[in-house]
Formats: sequence, structure tokens, C-alpha cells
Amino acid sequence: MADTQEYDIVVLGAGSGGYAASIRAAELGLKVALIEGDKVGGTCLHRGCIPTKALLHAAEVADEMRESESIGIRGTFDGIDMGELNQYKSSVVDRMYKGLTGLIKSHQIDTINGWGRLVDKNTVDVDGTLYRGKNVILASGSYSKTIGLDITGRVITSDQALNMDEVPGSAVILGGGVIGVEFASVWKSYGTDVTIIEGLPHLVPNEDESVSKNLERAFRKRGIKFKTKTMFDHVDQHENGVTVHTRDGKTFDADYLLVAIGRGPATANLGYEEAGISMDRGFVLTNDRLQTNVEGVYAVGDIVPGLQLAHRGFLQGIFVAEEIAGLNPKVIDETKIPRVTFCNPEIASVGLNQNTAEEKYGKENIEATEFNLAGNGKSQMLGTAGFVKLIREKDGPIVGFHAIGARMGEQVGEGELMVAWEAYPEDLEGLIHAHPTQNEAIGEAAMALAGKPLHTHN
Repeated sequence: MADTQEYDIVVLGAGSGGYAASIRAAELGLKVALIEGDKVGGTCLHRGCIPTKALLHAAEVADEMRESESIGIRGTFDGIDMGELNQYKSSVVDRMYKGLTGLIKSHQIDTINGWGRLVDKNTVDVDGTLYRGKNVILASGSYSKTIGLDITGRVITSDQALNMDEVPGSAVILGGGVIGVEFASVWKSYGTDVTIIEGLPHLVPNEDESVSKNLERAFRKRGIKFKTKTMFDHVDQHENGVTVHTRDGKTFDADYLLVAIGRGPATANLGYEEAGISMDRGFVLTNDRLQTNVEGVYAVGDIVPGLQLAHRGFLQGIFVAEEIAGLNPKVIDETKIPRVTFCNPEIASVGLNQNTAEEKYGKENIEATEFNLAGNGKSQMLGTAGFVKLIREKDGPIVGFHAIGARMGEQVGEGELMVAWEAYPEDLEGLIHAHPTQNEAIGEAAMALAGKPLHTHN
């Protein structure tokens, strides 16, 4: 007979959503089991956000070294030492991992290392030991989608791209979304000849169209090639590279093909359907309080339809822990979750883009303004182009924040507060942004939207 352990909550998956739920539940006095087959921290810490941003920081340094003479600094860029770079990347991940495991341990959370399977609404089986919870939180995360391609040799996903011991001479990237443009940006900075293939009309197609067009201009200037409205057909792999075929009959030769078409929900063979949980194309369906159709079973993170962002899973994990504890937390509005794409130039957004705002309120009821970073002193020092765009309901609150340019991800917090707190541009009257900062660009955009532009023309 299998051993059985009893808990208030059993969490299946220790990525951003799972570990956040566990820690918050433990803070609220609940007994928690956290089950993970790999390492706590999940994709974000080990194969996603953190390692990719370490590579992007190295790319930023490489670009600054190349351009140093333009500001009077004598230096040379002699190439990338992938061994040292991978060591740096791993050291960042290792420090974060050590801190996270210590934090989980300090909250007396029982961490079970093993692959769990849901056997009923209260029970997860890990190698024959049953962990029973009054509630179960499903947080099994996501995987790199491959559209049926054999991921081997020179056909890779982001998992393999993060651990390469060489800088590719050339690469074709299938997909112009977040993952695709981030790797295109990194590799171009390292010296790779990059071509992106995207089926939709624009790169980063989920962003405001003005942002997409600005990114495309910036990528052209950087020498990153891309083909939009172009559908992939198949790839031939040979000893020294790949030949990528598109449906319009064109071919592209490169050292590698990076498949970056998004991530799918990691829910197969985990017992979810057998336990009666409603699913759609592998995703777990929930209500707005993140409860599945099975009483006592919740789901968070990438397995729930919507934005696949680590901080979304983190927020959902906290929400579900508080929901189970009876705190009745405020329902999450996903349009208020900030989004950052860490390519060069960076993209940051929160709320509605212009098209969705016009669909919701009517074109005649929307006002938008862009403040060009050419008018921002700090951005000029950084040598970045781009803009901050604010969208408001006419005579109403700000409903969208969109920015593109170096380090714009660091500005999205104020954009989130503007949108989430339904700020009017006029609410900033009497407030001033510190000078000289990139943050001033937000204040300038708000002033323009309030009808009193200082450094822009109406």
C-alpha cells in the first residue's frame, strides 16, 4: 500500500506560479507540499527569463564596446568567449537558485523532488508516494513548441540556444514574437548573420502596431533581416547547416534554425483529463478565480490560457494561495499585467494598444500621443531612438502605455500604475519627473496628452 502524506495544499510544479503559491500559502499558515521533477524556479529561472537576460546583457556590453569610440572611449571588441559567457550566465542562475531554495526552506515548505501525476482531485502520486491536499494547485508550466520538427543537430529551440558553446555564423529564426526577436538581437550583437521568418504582417505582432513598425526600422538599421507574411514549409538539415524552405518557394541557408514559435502547456500525461478537469488544446480551463471545474483544484501560470509571462504566474500563485486561505483577493485583470521584450531596442507595454482601445471605446473616443526619445537627453546619451506612447479614453483615463527604446523595460512600472489606477493625464499636474532621466519621457507624453506639450508639437 502506498504511503500517504497529508497537506492543506499540494502544488504540482515549482516554477514562478507554483513557488509563489507555496510561499504565500506558507506565510498564511497553511501546510504545503511543493512537487517538482526538475529544479525549483522552473523554466523562467533555468531555461528562460534569467539566462536569456544574462545573454542580452552581454550583448548590450558588446554593442557598447563596438560603439565606444563614438563617445571618445578607446576600446576594441575582440569577440565572444562562449565558455566565459556561459559561466557568467550560470553563476547568475546559480545565485538566484540558491536564494530561492533557501527561501522555500525557511518557510517550512516540503519540497518533493520527483515527477508528480494527479490521480484524483486531492491526490498527487510521486513514485508511489501519495500526497493528499485539501486543495491542489496545478502549475506544470510550458515547453517550447516545435510544430512537429525533429529538434536535433542544427535545428534547435531556445533550450539548446541557451547552452551553445559557439556563436553561430548565421541563423534563421522561425517566429518573430518575443523569443524570436530577443535571440535575433542577442546573436546579431555577437556577430551572427540573422534572418527572422514570421507568418504575420509584423514582428512582435501582439504589440501596438507603431511599436512593431519602429522595431522593424531599428532591426533594419542593425542589419537584422526579416521576412513577414512568410510561412515556413520545411527544413533540410545537412552536416554544416540547414536549408529552410518557405511556402512562397524561397530558401534560406544558415548554420542553425532556431524554432521560436511560442510555448505550449506542459499538461500531457499528468492525469488532468482523467481527474475530470476541463481542457482545451492542452490548456487547463479555469474561472476568473483560477479554479478549475473540479472543486478544490486550481491552476496557475502557462497552463492557463492567456499571457505566458513568469510574473503573471507569480501573481496568479499569490492570488490562489490567498483565495484558498479565505482572503477573497481581487480578481486579476490581465490587461493590467506589464509586458517587456528585452531585445535592442527594448519594448515595454501595459494595457490596451491603439487598435484594441478603438475597438472597445470607438475610434472617435480615443486619443493617443507619442513622445519621441529624440527629445530626451538621457536617451540621446544612450544613443537610442524610440518613443513613449500613451493612449487615453477621450476626456477619460489612460488605458494604454507603450514604449520602445533602450532600457524602456525599467519604465513600465509607472505605465502599469497609470493604467491600473485609471490615471488621467491631468492627474500628473503639479508633479515632475527627475531630470535628466529617461523617465521624463513619460511625463512629457502625459503633458502632451493633457493638451499642454512642452517639448512636442500638437
